[in-house]
Amino acid sequence: MSLSGKQVTILGAGRSGRAAAALALREGANVSAWDTAGPEVLQWMPPEVTLHPNAGAELGRNVTSDLLVVSPGIDTYGPYVAAFATHAAEVIGEVELAARFYHGLIIGITGTNGKTTTTELVSRILGHAGLGGAACGNYGIPFAEIVLQDAPPAAVALELSSFQLETIRTLHPDVAIWLNFAPDHLDRYPTVAAYRAAKLRLFETQTGADTAVVRAGESLPPLAACSVTFSTLDESAEWFSDGRSIRHDGKKVLELEHDTCLRGLHNAENVMAAMAACQALGIPLARMREALHGYTPPPHRCELIRTLDGVEYLNDSKATNLHALESALRSQTRPVVLLAGGKDKGLDYTSVLPLLHDKAVACVTFGQIAQPLQELFAAAVASQAVVTLADALHAARALAPNGSTVLLSPGTSSFDQFSGYEQRGNTFRDLVNQLR
Repeated sequence: MSLSGKQVTILGAGRSGRAAAALALREGANVSAWDTAGPEVLQWMPPEVTLHPNAGAELGRNVTSDLLVVSPGIDTYGPYVAAFATHAAEVIGEVELAARFYHGLIIGITGTNGKTTTTELVSRILGHAGLGGAACGNYGIPFAEIVLQDAPPAAVALELSSFQLETIRTLHPDVAIWLNFAPDHLDRYPTVAAYRAAKLRLFETQTGADTAVVRAGESLPPLAACSVTFSTLDESAEWFSDGRSIRHDGKKVLELEHDTCLRGLHNAENVMAAMAACQALGIPLARMREALHGYTPPPHRCELIRTLDGVEYLNDSKATNLHALESALRSQTRPVVLLAGGKDKGLDYTSVLPLLHDKAVACVTFGQIAQPLQELFAAAVASQAVVTLADALHAARALAPNGSTVLLSPGTSSFDQFSGYEQRGNTFRDLVNQLR
């Protein structure tokens, strides 16, 4: 693809938009950037870019482009993009633009939950194997920044959100990972089916020479790529885990708790997906074990803080919605004392009750939603309500038997008592480390 002399319009002045602008400039395009915000948002654009702050849809209808590049935070199907697309020859996103100028191997990763951890695992393995393996896309740095490097890596771990997948056309993952699917982002998509269709675009350009790594039991359309399955339920899958060990074709290849700092069935799925993807690129199992040794997950995602008196303390503060709470509970292999609560968002937590009954020995609720949550959860497990996170931790410690897990997985946002899930998780980590 040649952009020499072409008119490229960038919508959105965030990091993704800036990277796309820089790449288009490098390829000889005339570049303009448009944003609904004021001039301060556009100040970090490359100096050669023509800037258009405070740009509404009415201006977009008069813009002619050879290529319109839309940032993922902007609704692809909304009126703003539609206005700029009126006189645009093609509409794509920054990830698609970068893919057209990248010549290495791509492992593309999508799913409703677990994308970031899996992307980190893939990146770590690729790096250890000498392939570079930068983490990019929806996590890490924009893909276009990778392409702009003097010596781009031989392979990338490319996390892809549904928003980014909406605008791909030619992006071709050598390996595509489908972790899982659950309803989400219904503030952007009219139906669950529309959200699912966006994610399925990951497989559209694959051929029989490529690999699709898929959780067993997922209902997917026929795929052109060669499929490899992983599971924590179906032992006939090529990759299987009971949450403690990882098996490939029936042979144990990794001890999760011994070889990594990861815990839970959901993290076992992430590890299996990453290993299956990297094996498809020819990386030996022994090299993968070396790469994963001592790996710890990103903060606030079932992060093991410490083990004290036989009790594990996990920080899953990133669980700001009901589905994330259910996923964290489902993944546990030890008895759980759950810490849940925060801002009351009007959610119905009834669906959690069967999991609480199966997985938890006790529950401590805190924050604005503490009392109604305690009253609901008491139908499934012994529960008590307190005010603060510190109160909740001390109550949980008294309730947690040897061999159990104290799990902070709030199931709602933190804005009643904290500035965000990061502050809530950091506070929990500090409190746990102060226990004696």
